[in-house]
Amino acid sequence: MEYNTQLPHLQIPEYGRNIQIMIDHCITIEDRDERNRCARAIIQIMGQLNPHLRDIADFTHKLWDHLFVISKFKLDVDSPYPRPSAETFTTKPKTVPYPANKIRYKHYGKTIERIIDVAKTYEEGPEKRELSRLIANHLKKSYVNWNKDSVTDDVIFKQFREMTNNELIIDENSALTHANELKNKNHNNQTPINLNPGNNGGGNNKNRFNKKNKNKFKHRNNNNK
Repeated sequence: MEYNTQLPHLQIPEYGRNIQIMIDHCITIEDRDERNRCARAIIQIMGQLNPHLRDIADFTHKLWDHLFVISKFKLDVDSPYPRPSAETFTTKPKTVPYPANKIRYKHYGKTIERIIDVAKTYEEGPEKRELSRLIANHLKKSYVNWNKDSVTDDVIFKQFREMTNNELIIDENSALTHANELKNKNHNNQTPINLNPGNNGGGNNKNRFNKKNKNKFKHRNNNNK
């Protein structure tokens, strides 16, 4: 009895062993014209075995590429597409660089640090002071979103000085937005969902429907007496 573990390795198992045997036989055909006809016949069978490939753009191109992969690039036939090489499928993709910059306070994120860098470039004046106040408010909002406990303004001002390296000035005597207001801000901005549309302008449709059915049932009982 033969086991799959004892048989040659399949290059693309999705096509099955019969396709592998056909391609191995096609490689041994000496006449080039006959070999080309054999390859085209195998491509048709591969397309029938995998109809889902028809939904993919250039699915025939993909079948020809798979044909060469299964043959270990030993099959010498005339392909209607550029012949792939083994290096095309073995070359590793380029490593995507990952930002190595450390975030001082992760719950504030990297974007707020970039905003602070831009705010430092502003000229001294009311606009820069207002921007500093908005940044401090955003720090407090982010702190409240990611921490269950409330936070005092002194903590926010301290972290604000650390993140800005004391290059942005803020009036620490003025109170920031209250934590409870920050928590409810997003909730209040959402449009309430009307779970009972019948209450808008047209009265209670449900009550009118029940009253109508009740009168109809009462009239039917009086006729039966």
